[in-house]
Amino acid sequence: LANDAWRHVLNQSAGYVVGKFEQPTLCSSGWKHNKSFGDYFTINNIKTVAPYVTETQKEDTEQKSSVTFNNLHICKELVEALDRINIIHPTTVQLQTIPKVMKGHNILCAAETGSGKTLSYLLPIVNRLQAEKKPHMYTENSRKIHTLVLVPSRELAEQVAAVSRTLCAPFGLLTRTVGGGRGVGHIKMVFKRNHPDILVATPGALVKALFSTIEPKQTRGLVHKAQLLVVGATFPGGVGEVLKQVTDLGSIVVIKSKMLHFLMPHVKQTFLKVKGADKILELNQALKLLQHEKGGGGALVFCNKSATVNWLGHSLDEMGVQHARLQGEMPAAVRSGIFHSFQKGAVDVLICTDIASRGLDTSRVRLVVNYDFPESHTDYIHRAGRVGRAGGVEDGEVLSFVTHPWDVELVQKIEIAARRRTSLPGMESEIHDQT
Repeated sequence: LANDAWRHVLNQSAGYVVGKFEQPTLCSSGWKHNKSFGDYFTINNIKTVAPYVTETQKEDTEQKSSVTFNNLHICKELVEALDRINIIHPTTVQLQTIPKVMKGHNILCAAETGSGKTLSYLLPIVNRLQAEKKPHMYTENSRKIHTLVLVPSRELAEQVAAVSRTLCAPFGLLTRTVGGGRGVGHIKMVFKRNHPDILVATPGALVKALFSTIEPKQTRGLVHKAQLLVVGATFPGGVGEVLKQVTDLGSIVVIKSKMLHFLMPHVKQTFLKVKGADKILELNQALKLLQHEKGGGGALVFCNKSATVNWLGHSLDEMGVQHARLQGEMPAAVRSGIFHSFQKGAVDVLICTDIASRGLDTSRVRLVVNYDFPESHTDYIHRAGRVGRAGGVEDGEVLSFVTHPWDVELVQKIEIAARRRTSLPGMESEIHDQT
């Protein structure tokens, strides 16, 4: 960890690890005092390559043999579809998960952000659907929903559906989405012709669909016959109690990343103690630095409330900073397509709430700014995980503004976890790797 000049005595080398019971001297120890404004410290990255990159991928850069998706017994049409989008080598989580999904196991996959979890479940799903499809399954009005993918936001639903459509294209399989913010009439239109093979939905929209469009007989026996895949980057305590309500825990094969709930070792993370009134100036400076000295790239600026997103957007307008805004209180028609335009590079700065922190592909993002410090370690992990993703830029950074005393308490726990090289406190769960 590195600190500013006047507290350089607290600097520690990247390789130094504090013992489990040793009480470290923290850079942020005095941050509840007003005189600490302007102080900062940085958790420097100790790796240049993400931990979910496999050893075979690293070796491939040295012209050695490597594992490809052919080794996972994925059909050639899917391998070719991946080749067209320049995905050649499976990540660690894909190597571990895909074979087990293909064998029909119920799966709980708990792996760090950006490790390629979407393909871990979509590839074997599409591979199975194409292998089992029969001609009579696709006559007019005869389709049935074979796969349901449930995700937390409309933006993630559209992203997962886009990946699914790419994989399904060679086989004529149909993917559709239903997202929040839409009325029953819109949802009925989605199912007017026939049901998709793969439905990607948000929870609220799914409830509307179940009660207004999907025949009850199609969901009867779902718990007993369906294969259950639970996938995520954070699994705090209580997950087991929830899963027990829908399945036998003994039937679930757990795949748990070694870096689950850890700070990302390949991403530089800086914490700045700053007055609330000065945050806008610090943000503007960070954005200028990104564009003029670091070669440009995407920036995600996270706020805790929709009102802050709107206010900050107006302030950046006055400063001449081009940006887009994304928050949950926007009407569905306004919100639609905003994140996609950011992904495509139409705008480099996106001001958002946590709806943009879960699962979304942000491979072009080079800087994440926590304008408001996140309210929990879970939120911090997801926000920070928007950089350093599979296939993304390799020099991503996270900058967090620390203003309130309750922010300092979370920062100190993060700093201790970094020095001890342990998972973040309060993120322990009953999930244990059974592989």
